[in-house]
Amino acid sequence: MKSIPSLVYLALFGAILAACKTDKKESTRTTFFDTAGMDTTVNPADDFFSYASGNWLKNTQIPADQTGWGSFYTLYEENLNKLHSILEESLKTTHPKGSLEQKVSDYYRSGMDTVTIEKKGIEPIKAYLAEIDRLKTPQEIMDYTAKLESPGGVWVGYYVAADEKNPGYNALQLAQTALSLPEKDYYFRTDAETKKIRDAYKKYIAKLFTLSGVDSTAAKKKAETILALETEIAKSHRSPVELRNPELNYNKFAIKDFSALTPGIDWARFVKTMGAQTDTLIVGQPDYYKALSGLLKTQPLEVLKDRMKLSVLSGAASSLTKAFRDTQFEFYGKTLNGQQVPNARWKQITNAVDGGLGDLLGQLFTQKYFTADAKARMNELVNNLQDVYRDRIKRLDWMSDSTKTEAVKKLDAFIKKIGYPDKWKDYAEVEIVSDNYFANKRAIAIYEGKRDLAKVGKPVDKTEWGMTAPTVNAYYNPTFNEIVFPAGILQFPFFDNAADDAINYGAIGAVIGHEMTHGFDDQGRQYNYMGMLKNWWKPADGDKFKRKAMVVVKQYSGYKVLVNMSVNGELTLGENLADIGGLSIAYEAFMKTKQAQSGEKIDGFTPQQRFFLGFAQVWRIKTRDETMRMRITMDPHSPELFRVNGPLANMPEFYEAFNVKPTNKLYRPDSLRVRIW
Repeated sequence: MKSIPSLVYLALFGAILAACKTDKKESTRTTFFDTAGMDTTVNPADDFFSYASGNWLKNTQIPADQTGWGSFYTLYEENLNKLHSILEESLKTTHPKGSLEQKVSDYYRSGMDTVTIEKKGIEPIKAYLAEIDRLKTPQEIMDYTAKLESPGGVWVGYYVAADEKNPGYNALQLAQTALSLPEKDYYFRTDAETKKIRDAYKKYIAKLFTLSGVDSTAAKKKAETILALETEIAKSHRSPVELRNPELNYNKFAIKDFSALTPGIDWARFVKTMGAQTDTLIVGQPDYYKALSGLLKTQPLEVLKDRMKLSVLSGAASSLTKAFRDTQFEFYGKTLNGQQVPNARWKQITNAVDGGLGDLLGQLFTQKYFTADAKARMNELVNNLQDVYRDRIKRLDWMSDSTKTEAVKKLDAFIKKIGYPDKWKDYAEVEIVSDNYFANKRAIAIYEGKRDLAKVGKPVDKTEWGMTAPTVNAYYNPTFNEIVFPAGILQFPFFDNAADDAINYGAIGAVIGHEMTHGFDDQGRQYNYMGMLKNWWKPADGDKFKRKAMVVVKQYSGYKVLVNMSVNGELTLGENLADIGGLSIAYEAFMKTKQAQSGEKIDGFTPQQRFFLGFAQVWRIKTRDETMRMRITMDPHSPELFRVNGPLANMPEFYEAFNVKPTNKLYRPDSLRVRIW
């Protein structure tokens, strides 16, 4: 299974979960910007990121169990504690079998019961490894892959989501898969850091096989052949930049035609074995499946089976003994991300409960920590920014009236989701026990798989959410044409009901504007007001947009990261457009408030200056070098330094607020500043 690839998130961090206030009382916070964290020796017109957060950056150490530290991470920690307290409290009471509380408490209890987990050893996955051993043909391999009940079906990345060209209905969709390193270039780059990662990956594979009972010599050989196989597979994968092209990654096939394109793979049989009913498939990256067709014929059966066993071992590692968990951390935590020590067990399991039973835990979370006042205030902010956006579209001097009409129609059609779903998943079919963590995880995975496959060909349910309510993030979904703000992000430093408008508009206002602008970025603009992948632009307007967007690509491609890396302006284009547009729209909305018009200073700053400080505070983050290297290759978000300085260098309002002159480093001539929306 895969997550739906079209969702566009505010931020992408491995460690981010969520956060919220300690209780439903009104905020008792009296200060909403950390002036002590500023470095006033830095000229804000040269480097606003360092001006706003420089002392904090100098004095902050990244905790050993984190990949970075800052606003998102501190919220993550705060919220883990809130969720943890809910779970610990639930353990004190016996709950009726099948109840919400019984399921979340027993799932948590089973994960925390490391004594039982150690006693079970490798027993939970023995049957799966034995079943893979018994496979005799490529057809049997594909049959195994199609079974929901069988982990290790690595060859097919499927998900169920709205058909982008018929978005009222769900479709079975296939994506490239079968790689364990972050993206394809990790298999081919020749720099020392990447070679080190590949060597560590081989050690990881060998160690997992050794823990499963394979002797060390054979395990090392398996690691070599698996890496060679994945390297071959990587040749067929599209790059992260190529994956950003919606039209390129929409390929609809009749099942018989796709079977003809991939000889040896009977897709009708595969779909039937899955339990789905459809005569079409939408395939994101057909080249991968053509390559798979060849590999099933040319690769030794034992090599294919070893790759499947690796998928079982790696997928189950977090549910098995400490030796498995430590082995997985050594590679994915330490080597890839620079994390020094694993998270405490309670953090891991709290996170797992949110990930697995998020709609159950989310109900308990929002009952305790989310207020109706916060939702009402957020609704007001969203509507204010939507009004400003509408006016700005109508005032655009580069777009024709007919395209403007369609743009406004799309903006007005936004579905707005705030806080938590109106309808929760109930997990009624999922049996959760108190003494078998692995079985619980499998039960949830099978339930989610069956639930998704039952949607194939059925009308889309637009009440569904793509995030749990406690998550500190936000997203735009182009096929639903929706903007979504979970409860977790609706708290300080993003949002506080007691904060002045400058802080709220600079923080959550910029987030709202960011998600709205995703509806009109280089990807989102290709979907119409109904969420259909369909061109609604006059050709001349589309050409003007592309020329303006190319200026942004060049701007961000010039930003240097670490020693030998630069921001990938193509990969990050959509996020950069959303950052630039979102901040500008939030500022215009803020300027309509009483505070903006009063000119009254707080902490020595004008309302306008305070708006920009509130914005910068959100992106106050330090990141480990290892994590940053990985992000630069695969994350569509720019590093935080440039999420702050990049948009500001394009905003004349910032120039005015902080007296930016041609001699300053953030200054750009007016002809090189970008304003699209």
